[in-house]
Amino acid sequence: MERSTPRHMGRDGKGPGRRAVLLGAVMTLSAAVPDLEPQGNRQRDAPGAPDGLAQAPADDSTTRIIDGAPDTEPQRQQATAAPSRTDITTTYGAHGVRYWGLEAPGVLARLPAGTPGIALTFDFCGGPGGNGYDQALLDTLRQRHVPATLFLNSRWISANPATARQLAADPLFELANHGTSHKPLSTTGNSAYGIPGTRNAGEVYDEIMPNDAGMAALTGARPRYFRPGTAYMDDVAADILRALGVRPAGFSVNGDGGATFPAAVVAREVGRARAGDIVICHGNHPAGGTAEGVRQALDKLLAAGNSFQHLP
Repeated sequence: MERSTPRHMGRDGKGPGRRAVLLGAVMTLSAAVPDLEPQGNRQRDAPGAPDGLAQAPADDSTTRIIDGAPDTEPQRQQATAAPSRTDITTTYGAHGVRYWGLEAPGVLARLPAGTPGIALTFDFCGGPGGNGYDQALLDTLRQRHVPATLFLNSRWISANPATARQLAADPLFELANHGTSHKPLSTTGNSAYGIPGTRNAGEVYDEIMPNDAGMAALTGARPRYFRPGTAYMDDVAADILRALGVRPAGFSVNGDGGATFPAAVVAREVGRARAGDIVICHGNHPAGGTAEGVRQALDKLLAAGNSFQHLP
């Protein structure tokens, strides 16, 4: 069912630059890779954890940007085709892993130094118990004209095709890739919070690219960012993402603990964000405290003169 036209968009509901939608490709591609995530882990990740994350990484002033420097004008569409699955497995299949966690080398966990704004990001994880849509949360962002980057999982897109089209047409939001089966991104089979990750370079490719192609069909351009389920990845998986022309995204403020925090805690955690922070919350649990907590935090942050932006 289509939502009512957002107040900040045109009367026809299209918004500037409405893009063609090939939604059939989304469902076809999302089915291309089997969903291997255990049923018991899909409904809600570990308590207090965003997508399975127990806590946000400690704040620091280090800017983590791919290749050590921020893009001044990031390209939204790659000029050349991404490497094939065979290319990836041949190049990275034998690489040894040196890091596993939330801040692999090259992961964007904070905005570039000197950035005046805060970046709000929301994960839409999908799967049984996770296909909801937090209308109140999106209404809050639209009413306050606060931009956000939305990370959509393939399963969520397949379950919410009309809503996905509306989000794709709304210039207030940039859509990013949250994976095909919502797995941690590992090349050795590591798990995070009880959720088994991908097991090799080929499975890393399979977690990234089907949803990448589906989202490109949905929006008209490849997504620029990828955040895996749980946000965990190893350094080789981060290298694979960059080879595929995608930037790995993390966070510096854990806003809603995997949609488990009550509204008062969400308000406190999101409210501590400052210029340069990347906040992670969730948009797929409308019964949780995220929407009300974000509303309270935004009103205070805006009153204090803070600004907001998409990921760079």
